Amino acid sequence: MNVDELITFLARGATTRDGEALDLLAHALQCAELLADQRPDDIELQIAGLVHDLGTLLEPDKPATHAKTGGGAIEDLLGPRISALVAGHDQAKRYLVATDPAYAATLSEISRYTFTLQGGDMGAGERAEFERGAHFEDLLVLRRADDDAKVAGRIVPGLGIWRPEITKLAARV
Repeated sequence: MNVDELITFLARGATTRDGEALDLLAHALQCAELLADQRPDDIELQIAGLVHDLGTLLEPDKPATHAKTGGGAIEDLLGPRISALVAGHDQAKRYLVATDPAYAATLSEISRYTFTLQGGDMGAGERAEFERGAHFEDLLVLRRADDDAKVAGRIVPGLGIWRPEITKLAARV
């Protein structure tokens, strides 16, 4: 995958919904913008937010594997950290449900459904392994932004502002 192909796939998200109130492009743009507000110096985390649901565009109707699919698709282009963040954002949901009793109540209906497809409750051993992961804290930040990026009508910058950053990242890899 190259930058042009990635941008094309992301743009296709404007016509794709996965059961949420907004299309996938609007969701991706909101997620990236929320992360830009929270972590303005972490462009990799922001781009991970932008591309976190790429797997849904590449393989529709496969919520159980969309994170790994997306992470694998962008690793050569955007590097191992962004790939790991994308690939692990579904596991972060499982972790948060297991460790934060209030978190599950904040999930949308479709997120609650996909939670079961993605493995459901995370056991103690899985939680301990997840906590030891290199990107543990960033995955939790990404996951919470993912959940918060579902506001119909929220105004955020368009896809075009992200192309230069994606291009810079791709040139470094």
